[in-house]
Amino acid sequence: MDILMDEKGQGAAEYILLFGGVIVIAIAALIIYQSYFTSTPAFTDSDLEEVRTCARGG
Repeated sequence: MDILMDEKGQGAAEYILLFGGVIVIAIAALIIYQSYFTSTPAFTDSDLEEVRTCARGG
């Protein structure tokens, strides 16, 4: 019965479960919002040049 009363690893197990839950939520959010990440076009040279021109004041 000592095994059932032993609570040495309970805190570590709770942290592992909490961390696992956070990972599951993060993966679910990435799957849900995947279209927002993939549909964004990459910056092109002309876009960067336009930003540089505007930053210079012209």
